[in-house]
Amino acid sequence: MSLMKPLGGEVSVHMAAPVTEVWDLVSDVTRIGEFSPETFEAEWTHGATGPEVGARFRGHVKRNGVGPVYWTPCTVTACEPGEVFEFGVGLDDKHLNTWGYRMAPEDGGTRVTEYFRLTPAWYLRGYWLVLGRLRGKTNERGMRTTLERMKAVVEA
Repeated sequence: MSLMKPLGGEVSVHMAAPVTEVWDLVSDVTRIGEFSPETFEAEWTHGATGPEVGARFRGHVKRNGVGPVYWTPCTVTACEPGEVFEFGVGLDDKHLNTWGYRMAPEDGGTRVTEYFRLTPAWYLRGYWLVLGRLRGKTNERGMRTTLERMKAVVEA
């Protein structure tokens, strides 16, 4: 049944750079504006100064690069240097979706996978049923753009 499929997607890119360099880039939320086609800036909040589980930040988003501009509150939910950096979007423990990066050594460089998952709430399942294919493709294009821009930086 299509409503039970995962509500999300992912994109992977190989980067000719060590895992430590890639980690430093993906876990520094203050640099996301250099790479993302939708989130043009981010800042640590609530006393956070860097990546760790529970650290909070907010992203300044312009949906599809043309929509309304708004801030989204985020909380780091997984933080294993060189392996995974993940954060939930939404207030406190009520995350609407989760975004993250997984890293693994590969062919002298790093395989980086950016992913997103919507929280499996009934209203998000309805949204995904109606707009999921379109939004999923938009997110996949955005993730590929983000990763390719990061790749250009770490390979320079």
